[in-house]
Amino acid sequence: MPRESTAPAISGLSRQNNVRRGVSIVIPAHNEEHGIDNGIDGVKKALASSGWEYEIIVVDDGSSDATGERAEQHGVKVVKFETNRGYGSALKAGIALAKFDWVVIIDADGTYPGAEIPRMLERVPTHDMVVGARIGRNVEDPRIRRPAKWILRKLGGYLVGRDIPDLNSGLRVIRKSLVDQFAHILPSGFSFTTTITLALISNGYSVSYVPIDYYRRVGKSKISPSHAVTFAFQMLRTMMLFRPMRILGPIAAIVLLCGLGNLAYDLRPMRVSSTDVMILMQGILIWCIAMVADQNSRFHQPKR
Repeated sequence: MPRESTAPAISGLSRQNNVRRGVSIVIPAHNEEHGIDNGIDGVKKALASSGWEYEIIVVDDGSSDATGERAEQHGVKVVKFETNRGYGSALKAGIALAKFDWVVIIDADGTYPGAEIPRMLERVPTHDMVVGARIGRNVEDPRIRRPAKWILRKLGGYLVGRDIPDLNSGLRVIRKSLVDQFAHILPSGFSFTTTITLALISNGYSVSYVPIDYYRRVGKSKISPSHAVTFAFQMLRTMMLFRPMRILGPIAAIVLLCGLGNLAYDLRPMRVSSTDVMILMQGILIWCIAMVADQNSRFHQPKR
């Protein structure tokens, strides 16, 4: 029966097998002493008969309660931050310590079903990232968040040109090498998952979605309504790197149409004003900037 691995890496064909069937579980946790026990036990139970060798890394993100101590009692690797650095920072620290190239991230608040991990692992290595989409039969999603989440999901889908069932799910399988590749743009806060989703899809990586349930969390949520604005700005910032035309193109088109409409109106009495010229010039300028930015983004896209 598989167990949490402490064995050193081996070479040759055996090493390739080890990497292929090995997975590192990273659990970021901030003041989750009431949920961390079930979270770790759920992951262990799920992977016990999966055929995957695994390790569990808990990142105690500056907790003021007994989160770290409870995690240590399970015999897993625990990283402790003295201060709260943020969800993204905790994930990056845990993933950096992962010894396997396949990494699972899962929250410690009991919302995500660890039992779904083996089913998600069945989709690798065919896909570069597998996301647990919170669209199952049992989804405990606060109604107050639904409008903002719907808007962000639609915005993300427009920016990348495909439907995104779940933009910022906290349960996903991803290659460690890809996190390393995009580490320079991954934020320290909750936008980590949103950013990696947009970055991978924009650069042609294969992202698959598995429907999962989503349960009522244990303890108090760290997400506030103001985070929606942060998510939106981070999404636009990310897409300016990879697909700026999706943002600047429509803006330029609107300005040009306004300018042409105003010009057509003024041409009737043949009174072309400086305002008409300025609007048209602004539209043309924005369009040129969009084209330059789009070409520049292609030179900076990572090599696959």
